[in-house]
Amino acid sequence: MKTLWIFAHPESRSLNGMLRTAGIAALRAGGHQVRESDLYAMGFDPVVGHGDFPGRDPGGRLLVGAAQEEAYTTGRLAADIRAEQEKLAWADTVVFHFPLWWFGPPAILKGWFDRVLVQGFAFGVRDAEGRTRRYGDGGLAGKRAMVVTSVGARASGFGPRGIHGFIEEVLFPLHHGTIWYTGMTALPPFVVHGADRAGEQEAAGHRAALCARLHRLETLEPLPFRHEAGGDYDADLVLRDHLAPGRTGLAVHSA
Repeated sequence: MKTLWIFAHPESRSLNGMLRTAGIAALRAGGHQVRESDLYAMGFDPVVGHGDFPGRDPGGRLLVGAAQEEAYTTGRLAADIRAEQEKLAWADTVVFHFPLWWFGPPAILKGWFDRVLVQGFAFGVRDAEGRTRRYGDGGLAGKRAMVVTSVGARASGFGPRGIHGFIEEVLFPLHHGTIWYTGMTALPPFVVHGADRAGEQEAAGHRAALCARLHRLETLEPLPFRHEAGGDYDADLVLRDHLAPGRTGLAVHSA
């Protein structure tokens, strides 16, 4: 298996840094190939800008959307974007590893999504009949992705009735709106609670638990999201009435 580990934490000596080191070592010990993108160490620029399409527009316009697709198909994307896309194309599995800040990934990882997952590469891809491929299909179909994240709160606060919100719903925008939307299969996340209070013994337990999870990476059951093209949604992309009747909210999009 070929895994791309995308790490978005500014401190390599942190608990997350230790988890990254242990996790990658476990994968390699199991015979897996691993490539890394340590975004802070790389100095990755998270801002969509004119430099994304060098030489594309002498007038200085900021080009997004369809212009991204043209730049991608003609090979005019910036070198740092092309390098990350090459890693993605190589990988069977992607690990997105980050601390949960303000209920989402750090800006540097959000910027990675904005700049790397461009139209024509990760989304906006069409099938032979001209239909847009998304939610279970798309440019990254066939790949698997797992979130590894840490939170300061204890597990109960992120439980189904916790004050911070159920962690499955907090991560829904990433799992469903980015990973599943682009066609990747979303795996259950690995969440470390109480990360800011973890002592050596707790940290060792988290490392062991992550390594155990990674040993089962190839056989993990994915999150059971519904395919857009599977017949569960009508022409307006609304879940059909006979599915999850009487229910609303994010959970209805899981079978």
